[in-house]
Amino acid sequence: MWDPALYGRYADHRSRPFLELIARIDATDPALVYDLGCGPGELTAALATRWPHARIVGIDNDPAMLELAHSHTCERVRFQTGDLSSFLPPRDADVVVSNAAYHWVESNVEQLRRIAGRLPRGGWLAVQVPGNFEAPSHRILRAVLDEPVWQRRTGGVRVPESPVLDAAGYGDLFSTEGLQVDTWETTYNQVLAGPDAVLQWVRGTTLRPALGRLDESHRHELIETLRPILREAYPAGPAGTPFPFRRIFAVGHRPARSG
Repeated sequence: MWDPALYGRYADHRSRPFLELIARIDATDPALVYDLGCGPGELTAALATRWPHARIVGIDNDPAMLELAHSHTCERVRFQTGDLSSFLPPRDADVVVSNAAYHWVESNVEQLRRIAGRLPRGGWLAVQVPGNFEAPSHRILRAVLDEPVWQRRTGGVRVPESPVLDAAGYGDLFSTEGLQVDTWETTYNQVLAGPDAVLQWVRGTTLRPALGRLDESHRHELIETLRPILREAYPAGPAGTPFPFRRIFAVGHRPARSG
């Protein structure tokens, strides 16, 4: 399970890519909008402001996240359980958004191809995924978790090397399904506040599967193993800890008319 409080500690940094993603969706008055991997739901609720006549549906499979998301339920916004490895939005969904979710789906390329292929005329598909799997943070986590002792304790949890495509790859994927494409990559030079900020960031995301497999004493041991290594890789400055973070964006649109 996710820890919404820990995940939300750097909510401003996590929301910025979402806002920049939806800014590239030129849908004027959609009727039905899906947010796939909605997490705690506050960004899903923001879609109701962006499109004031649309019904908004958030999809997630984590009970803790959905419990928090349900606090944003209103007449036009609702949330439901769904597994992104198999969930497909209905064919009449005008806009499908996913922010920082599909990198957790091993079959993300095929799933996004299926969603793109069923997008209706005039529909939009907008996806953002992290692209920092070769960053020092991930190389450190990968090296530590690949050690035999942690492989044994976590039951084989690993940090994947390349679970996502680059911007051009998602552009090719969308265009082969007949979509007009807008893709780009951005590296945010985030400055994270607080002590051991990068450790806290990865505890809320990339490190979560390993921590979930460990008992309390081994969780503590893993965190204390990583603490000095991440401190050295990401030294804190006067204003906080700089943490460059690459993001990959892909927006596809099926024209209302062919030709």
